[in-house]
Amino acid sequence: MHVAAELGRLLGPLRRALLRRTREAADLPDLPEAQIQLLRVLEAEQPLGTREVADRLRLAPSTVSNLVRTMTGNGLVLRRVSERDLRSTELAATDHALQLLRRYDAASDATMQEALDDLGPDDRRAVGDALPALRKLVESLEKR
Repeated sequence: MHVAAELGRLLGPLRRALLRRTREAADLPDLPEAQIQLLRVLEAEQPLGTREVADRLRLAPSTVSNLVRTMTGNGLVLRRVSERDLRSTELAATDHALQLLRRYDAASDATMQEALDDLGPDDRRAVGDALPALRKLVESLEKR
């Protein structure tokens, strides 16, 4: 099998397994990946408008609106009138959401470290050595 095909087939299961184990380890709610990514955007820079969030996530504004509707109902996102433009709204993560994100990150780091510890030293080193190339791969894909 080609490297591209194998990597493509591994990334989804790797991410899903990490999320599942993280949620189990820290008794965290089952937030979909899209909601976690939206919270990460708001954590880095808020408040933002729906279109700005959509641009950063490379999603349609209608998709972000649907996510926000659910997340507002679950107490994860606040939607308020923009102070810059009273005709538009801004989004911000709630304190509760940011707390959950910190718990996700801590549990995810611990879960990944446990999995890495199960590998032999050569495999751990190979994973570590691959990180710079994987970062460049992400950058290449995001440019397209």
